[in-house]
Amino acid sequence: MRTLFIKLLLALSLFGAVSASASDAHAAHEAPAVEQKAYESHSIGHLLTNFAKSTGVYAILYPNPDEMSALGKPMSDFHKGWGRVIMILVAFVLFYLAIAKGFEPLLLLPIGFGGLLSNIPVADIAGPHGFLGVIYQAGLANELFPIIIFMGVGAMTDFGPLLSNPKTALLGGAAQFGIFGTLVGAVALSQYTDLFDFTLQQASAISIIGGADGPTSIYIATKLAPELLGAIAVASYSYMALVPIIQPPIMKALTNAKERKIKMTTLRHVSRMEKLIFPIMVLVLAILVLPDSTPLIGAFAFGNFLKESGVVERLSDTLQNALINIVTIFLGLGVGSKLAADQFLVADTLAILALGLVAFSVGTAAGVIMAKIMNLFPGTKINPLIGSAGVSAVPMAARVSNKVGMEYDRNNMLLMHAMGPNVAGVIGSAVAAGVMISIFA
Repeated sequence: MRTLFIKLLLALSLFGAVSASASDAHAAHEAPAVEQKAYESHSIGHLLTNFAKSTGVYAILYPNPDEMSALGKPMSDFHKGWGRVIMILVAFVLFYLAIAKGFEPLLLLPIGFGGLLSNIPVADIAGPHGFLGVIYQAGLANELFPIIIFMGVGAMTDFGPLLSNPKTALLGGAAQFGIFGTLVGAVALSQYTDLFDFTLQQASAISIIGGADGPTSIYIATKLAPELLGAIAVASYSYMALVPIIQPPIMKALTNAKERKIKMTTLRHVSRMEKLIFPIMVLVLAILVLPDSTPLIGAFAFGNFLKESGVVERLSDTLQNALINIVTIFLGLGVGSKLAADQFLVADTLAILALGLVAFSVGTAAGVIMAKIMNLFPGTKINPLIGSAGVSAVPMAARVSNKVGMEYDRNNMLLMHAMGPNVAGVIGSAVAAGVMISIFA
């Protein structure tokens, strides 16, 4: 018995050895051995040369011919080299305007820093795997950030000035003339001249810049002209931030000193019920007449309804502060990622900037002119300066109207009166975007 047990144990040991040998042979056949490369020593001079070639200075002076853009397209040597230097300088100009001049630092600082990061050579920060590229795809390319921004703006908006003086809504409507006027102009220039070559969809997306509403511009560009999304976003947010520079000369050119000193009557009290009903009424009208505008108007109405309900202070506070601040950071960096030299220093982008400036200027002028026309009829006079607030840059445009008015009369407070056309402009630009999407999408 003992002999039999020993023989059985030897047989099992032999079988195991054979199996292990076969497995090793099979593994060796399946996975070839990795060749280990021995480290080769180099001189200090060679190491320093390799380091110098990896620096940003070398990449700018001697561009890599195989380098691709963040979109995976070939780049010119200019865009790889001195174009990046130009855009880095542009980013520093944005820093100066934000910090030294106080021009909307919440927008310009993130946008400027995103532009700075996107033009750093070698690192590919704005590429599909860079963190700026990830931010852009996560919230701008899919319309998420604009919708959240509209919720926050709705939560910060008070419809009281508009409801207490409903005729100021006409000023917000008139300011949208800049959008549709620029659309007609861009299409005409594309058809009858060689200056531009934009399709109807592209012209529609560009013209919305006239509303000075960054979220709406991003939303409509995503729907109608995604290939122009970066340039449109940059142009729109740039003009929003530059409202204090662009608007005052237009306002002063179209008004006289007497008109600028017009004092408007005190606003009537608006009940809580009116403020609760209004956002729901606006949303219902949008659903019935223009469903394409409801993503933006719905988000705006939702934020405002939470605020006016008075029973969800935590949610309203989050929308007004933490959430919109977080999204503003990401949105600014995402927009700044499109300030890369290869995407910004091109003919199409410069044309979009020019058309956007025309649209914004025409919208500002149309609001002021509408106020002057309304003053021709009997009734309470309107200070034409608040007409410029009809563009939907909330609340920057209203603050500019108030500032210009106080330059001529320190006691003439126009801020609350200007908020009426200002919030009407927000709704107006969303409606204009819905009209264009419904027609051209």
